Amino acid sequence: MSMAMQKTPGADPQDMLLAPDGMAATMDSIYVPAREASAGVSMRTMEIATSLAFAAAGAVAIWDSARIGAGWGTDGPQSGYFPFWIGVLLVLASAFNLFGVAQAKAVRGADAPMFLTWEQARTVATVFVPTTIFVAAVPFTGIYLASALLVAWFMARLGEFSVTRAVPAGLAASIVTFVVFEMWFLVALPKGPIEDMLGF
Repeated sequence: MSMAMQKTPGADPQDMLLAPDGMAATMDSIYVPAREASAGVSMRTMEIATSLAFAAAGAVAIWDSARIGAGWGTDGPQSGYFPFWIGVLLVLASAFNLFGVAQAKAVRGADAPMFLTWEQARTVATVFVPTTIFVAAVPFTGIYLASALLVAWFMARLGEFSVTRAVPAGLAASIVTFVVFEMWFLVALPKGPIEDMLGF
């Protein structure tokens, strides 16, 4: 099948596409779906949030230093003298950074590089949230039960293992950890009610 350039009345020849004889096409007749830009947290938003957080920390340092004394006494600087000026520097640096963000927006317009897309945030959350719950649960459940649940969760959720395989693997990991640390190395790790019932 030969390929030829077919001229269509009213169409610019530069907009023509090579097509089989008798099936000429123009760019206007082809639909190419535009790739949707990823949504998320822009770099500009993170710069503003970081600047405001440092400014708030600096403001707290200034307030607390003024409360305990930030001047120069007869015997030298008071307790809050250096923290006061560190707080001032934090506030000034934050203001300078915010000014730079505003200038960059004026140059770039609405477009700003992405810091974190929602898909990336979801991926991070699948690890961060269970790990945070694990750390919070250790004082109440002990490290061994919490570790068993964490390993089982990651295997089932991220590794897509069945529950019948993930739960025994989590328990085995905790038992091995218990034997290594408690019996071999004689290192006491945080324990919970289960260890208390077993006499450990």
